[in-house]
Amino acid sequence: MRIAACQMNSQQDKAANLATALALLDQAAEAGADLAVLPEYLDYLGTDDGALHAAEPIPGPFIESLAAKARTLGLWVLAGSVHARGPDSRCRNASLLLDRQGRIAARYDKLHLFDIGLTGQPSYRESATVGGGDRVVTAEIDGVPVGLSICYDLRFPELYRLHALAGAQILLVPAAFTLHTGRAHWELLLRARAVENQCFVIAAGQVGESLPGKACFGHSMIVDPWGTVLACRPDGTGIAVAELDFDAQRRLRAELPTLANRRGDVYALQAPGHGQRW
Repeated sequence: MRIAACQMNSQQDKAANLATALALLDQAAEAGADLAVLPEYLDYLGTDDGALHAAEPIPGPFIESLAAKARTLGLWVLAGSVHARGPDSRCRNASLLLDRQGRIAARYDKLHLFDIGLTGQPSYRESATVGGGDRVVTAEIDGVPVGLSICYDLRFPELYRLHALAGAQILLVPAAFTLHTGRAHWELLLRARAVENQCFVIAAGQVGESLPGKACFGHSMIVDPWGTVLACRPDGTGIAVAELDFDAQRRLRAELPTLANRRGDVYALQAPGHGQRW
């Protein structure tokens, strides 16, 4: 399977962002990709009020345009994430997987919302305008199980372990990782999630400023189950492309069977009142 991780610098102009995304899908198809992964908030990056205004129902005009392109190109597309209208005053940070016919094959609403305040850095409070999801979503692309996630989810390894236990061979990570945290942790976390779950990780990021003082790290990349970076797009708008070798993945899982060697009979995560076996 050939994969393209698409990197964008989304702004407050939805029409311009859509045009960029459609052009990147054309590039991915020209590169022979089976799947193109777009970044988080590809539809709009800007103010909180603007984000709420940008939110659409699912499906809506923005997703329909991406679906039409997927259908024309015969390409699987992960619409990294968009602002989806929610049942209340807040929207949802929704990732949509579109199949080769442009149909919505899966939807994942971001579980972990980005509410942080690092000293000396801009603060973020995603939960002010976004409601969190409530389920883990594992889907299939041409028969290959994939785990869906978004950006800040990357810091919660239990989500990716649940995907691996559900059979995922690929982990999808559309993101808008900040410049400050990305320099320190982006590649480290991506490679860790790949190695500990023996999965391919496809990470498509935003790059550059959307608002003054708020910049994203870029460095969209594709990582193999050994932790090797197969392809990376450090800067600018564009794509990173790599071929995924599932035979090599199967050999690694057989020769270094860490998933099979887990001791779920011994350790468990305890929730109040009951335990869940891992």
